[in-house]
Amino acid sequence: MKAYELVEHEFDVIVVGAGGAGLRATMGLAEAGLSTACITKVFPTRSHTVAAQGGISAALGNMGEDDWRFHFYDTIKGSDWLGDQDAIEFMCKAAPAAVIELEHFGLPFSRTEDGRIYQRPFGGMTTNYGKGIAQRTCAAADRTGHAMLHTLYQQCLRHEAKFFIEYFAIDLIMERGECRGVLALDMATGTMHRFLAQTTILATGGYGRTYFSCTSAHTCTGDGGGMTLRAALPLQDMEFVQFHPTGIYGAGCLITEGVRGEGGILRNSAGERFMERYAPNAKDLASRDVVSRAMTIEIREGRGVGPAHDHLFLHLEHLGAEVIHKRLPGIAETAMIFAGVDVTRAPIPVCPTVHYNMGGIPCNIHGEVLTVRNGDPESVVPGLMAIGEAACVSVHGANRLGSNSLLDLVVFGRAAAERCAAVLKPGVTRGMPAAQATDPLLARFDRVRHASGSRPTAAIRDEMQRGMQLDAAVFRSGTSLADGCKRLAQTFESFSELRISDRSLIFNTDLIEALELDNLLRQALATIHSAANRTESRGAHAREDFPKRDDAIWLKHSLAWVTDDGEVRFDYRPVHLNTLTGDVDAIPPRARTY
Repeated sequence: MKAYELVEHEFDVIVVGAGGAGLRATMGLAEAGLSTACITKVFPTRSHTVAAQGGISAALGNMGEDDWRFHFYDTIKGSDWLGDQDAIEFMCKAAPAAVIELEHFGLPFSRTEDGRIYQRPFGGMTTNYGKGIAQRTCAAADRTGHAMLHTLYQQCLRHEAKFFIEYFAIDLIMERGECRGVLALDMATGTMHRFLAQTTILATGGYGRTYFSCTSAHTCTGDGGGMTLRAALPLQDMEFVQFHPTGIYGAGCLITEGVRGEGGILRNSAGERFMERYAPNAKDLASRDVVSRAMTIEIREGRGVGPAHDHLFLHLEHLGAEVIHKRLPGIAETAMIFAGVDVTRAPIPVCPTVHYNMGGIPCNIHGEVLTVRNGDPESVVPGLMAIGEAACVSVHGANRLGSNSLLDLVVFGRAAAERCAAVLKPGVTRGMPAAQATDPLLARFDRVRHASGSRPTAAIRDEMQRGMQLDAAVFRSGTSLADGCKRLAQTFESFSELRISDRSLIFNTDLIEALELDNLLRQALATIHSAANRTESRGAHAREDFPKRDDAIWLKHSLAWVTDDGEVRFDYRPVHLNTLTGDVDAIPPRARTY
């Protein structure tokens, strides 16, 4: 192995990732007086949170009756009862204050006539425990994520947080079961850096790029999940992958649920508003798993549009140009660029597209990472935390409700910062880790850098993505999953035949994409094996051979470990059916039935 000179850094806390969760944590840590480094592989305002369109949920009641208990109930029901109810209570109660805090930070929310924060309806959001439609999603037009990311980055700069931009996190530095920090490459200079800290927070986002068609940016490669698996720690509920009903056909670009919240309608080749058959009450605003499955059935049964009858139409021309340009300007622009459609005159061609990962790094409401140790599935991993889409708290369970993701980011980003402020003492140093904590990480990096096999990164990645799209899609079966597991095992094994054409260290995109592919492959294995293992249908996980939910056996979280040889093993954690405070006793027993 070539000797790599390490540049040493020591901080109280390291945050890996600068999306909404990472920036909210970084801001809170810097504000609390803890020395903080935020490591990010892209400039902070280019993190994928910038693409979030529809809004952030909170029971403010600005547009009609609402209560955090209604939000709590909707989130549990949307999770198909797999969400941890203590975490959901924590999030829904914190939501109004979190949104008002963002407003005070400077986030330019859209406004009602009387100056309140504008709120739109969103799928699965109801009042009175499912009886009415809630207007709960606070929006900044259809660019809420963009506004949030810029607002939080400005607050981080205000508190003088330190950023390491265009640094690629390679692996966690683990010693005797404790996380000591992270090894990272400065892509601009080609230098290797060792960041040591009392606590490392992973906020690296999802792994949507395991699939061929997805709404995720090319940077969404699940780097935190890959590092966690290589550290011999598990990932949780990886079988639950959300397909957004409305990705632009052929491009995958997201058309926000806010379009349907504003009155957009899905229609099939006969011009029928088919969601009235599948969800008579919520119709087009049913939860995402319901709409995605309905669309897939329509296409399967020959009622799709286009020459191949393989997509459907989303109509919003009836809303009128004024409403569209005021409430959905970004959508109008996106549809014109990626579909060549003027939405004031014609419908948008759409199909279900991978959008969100409910699974991730298991953690508690403080963001502390959990593993199974001595039979205890709630055992905390010292020095390691996870937040955002990289984490699984689990507030989303088997299916996330739209606009709960931005809320998840800020609520648990703040919670992680507050936990660190409560338990860490600024300036405490613990010495350098032993060489054996870092040397294997450098050796793996060196092997990938000098790989001289026969397969380029792009070929392996394409094979993985097409296999996942084919065998672990909206509907799954034991046969398709078994075939997918075999095919993916071969793809994983072929990573040993990787060929890197560029050996340099400075902005070597070939090398970085290969390291990202390693992260993706491990999470793809965890996903498809977890899907094969769970013999029921729940939320976003729809098994055609096991069409019913089975609470007697499967009301539990899956934990998956992936070895360097591609072997996957499982354990389980109980779903938390308890609340934190008992404040939800007012919810009618009928509404709490499983």
